[in-house]
Amino acid sequence: MSVAVLGAGAFGTALACALGDAMLWCRDPEQAETLQRQRENSAKLPGVPLPDGVTITSDLAQVRAETVLLAIPMQQTRPFLEAHGKGLRERRLVACSKGIDLDLMIGPVGVIRSVLPGVHVALLTGPSFADDIARGLPTALTLACEDTEIGMDLQEQLSTPNLRLYRNSDVIGAELGGALKNVIAIAAGVTIGAGLGESARAALMARGYAEMQRLALSLGAQPDTLAGLSGLGDLILTCGSEKSRNFRYGLALGQGVAFDSATTVEGAATARAVAKLAKSRSLDMPVTRMVAALVEGLITLPEALAALLARPLTDE
Repeated sequence: MSVAVLGAGAFGTALACALGDAMLWCRDPEQAETLQRQRENSAKLPGVPLPDGVTITSDLAQVRAETVLLAIPMQQTRPFLEAHGKGLRERRLVACSKGIDLDLMIGPVGVIRSVLPGVHVALLTGPSFADDIARGLPTALTLACEDTEIGMDLQEQLSTPNLRLYRNSDVIGAELGGALKNVIAIAAGVTIGAGLGESARAALMARGYAEMQRLALSLGAQPDTLAGLSGLGDLILTCGSEKSRNFRYGLALGQGVAFDSATTVEGAATARAVAKLAKSRSLDMPVTRMVAALVEGLITLPEALAALLARPLTDE
């Protein structure tokens, strides 16, 4: 059964490399020509050659695969599907982005279903850096799918010797785990960038994880999902490594230096969306609220730190 990856960023390219036999779609014809000529995505994933089985195109009409992986940034997913989704209605779609749509306040699977009702949608998420996947380093991910039969088929189709997929039927929990950990990763980066120390980062991760559970459970997620790869596993990875764009963004905030505006930081938009969502549900999420305020420039770092440390003492 054929596979196509839509989106030639670092993660989309890495998935195509891991699968080895797939079509990789680029939005930009010039980028497609460059990738085809160089057989490498030097801008997003330098040093990793594209396998011979990976074909490149910028023409969506050429994408006829039965399984389509949508590796498009969260905030661009809905506009892309509204413009080009008609030809994807009969495919099995796998969302590969992490975040919450700022307008609809739902995750990638929800967004796909809102634009293309009735399509079969799964979610691929979990602790993974594109470079590790592309280089064939051992990686385990969550494949969340409500339809057991389709989930089993996709698990078999998309697993490789070094890319191990674990099935889960809790799509909401997997979506939220992947989205919310990016917000906490920004906070962890701020903590290290501001010189607050490793102990502070550990405390923030633990309290941030409590916030992740608080919101996810209120929206119907299963507790075990947040304790798995798509929640705790992803949180550990992104809060502890400068390979994480969200962590690096937080690091820059903590250091008071500029960050590359061309780099997608899903956690920045997610923080704003989650802060609004938590307020609407009367949920206390102070770490998320402070990250959203920092991202929007509504508060300074000393003010955010003072506000968090001045919170009333309470039970854990």
